[in-house]
Amino acid sequence: MAIYVDSASPDDVREAAELGFVVGVTTNPKLLGRVEQPVEQLLPRLCDIVGDGVVFYQLTATTVEARKQEALRIAGLRPGRIGLKIPCTTENLGLLPDLAREGLMCAVTAVFSAYQAMLACEVGADYVVPYVNRATRQLGDGIALVGEIAEIIAVSGGSTEILAASFYNLTEVVDATRAGADHMTISLDLLRGLGDHPLSEQAIEEFAQFV
Repeated sequence: MAIYVDSASPDDVREAAELGFVVGVTTNPKLLGRVEQPVEQLLPRLCDIVGDGVVFYQLTATTVEARKQEALRIAGLRPGRIGLKIPCTTENLGLLPDLAREGLMCAVTAVFSAYQAMLACEVGADYVVPYVNRATRQLGDGIALVGEIAEIIAVSGGSTEILAASFYNLTEVVDATRAGADHMTISLDLLRGLGDHPLSEQAIEEFAQFV
């Protein structure tokens, strides 16, 4: 399992990297819009902060050909270090094989159904990205969606993996893992508490009495 931080803020990414268990970064247009730095400068900067980890960027161009050129341009900023998030539509999934032939890492994002995941597997996506909490709010059960996607991937026999996103709390993170998610991308706020528990703190305080 790999844990990513879901942020485009260099400060957030630096703090997450210093935790020692975060291996990369996921961004999206909303997160990038909060940072006052051109993407062409920001993405390499984030790559430098996370060392050998991958930084994911979401394609936003308005036509298929423009998205292909955008993908090549952005991935070329740091070859092998920038992954591409491709919003899940039939049109975009048709683009993915071309990007894969270029050796680009591709994650199909905003996946809200098992049939979308099935097609993503068929065209060779490296990852599918379900939005867990958003799916719960809009469809009723984001954890069940992760389970359905995991079943589809198992049946396909391919190498596609689940990179789960959109978590409200740590219980959702755990439940998504149990449902079959391979990797997680988590906000910095949740990452900070991932190793903590009030009873752990209580036990530490009790043992400290004997030191």
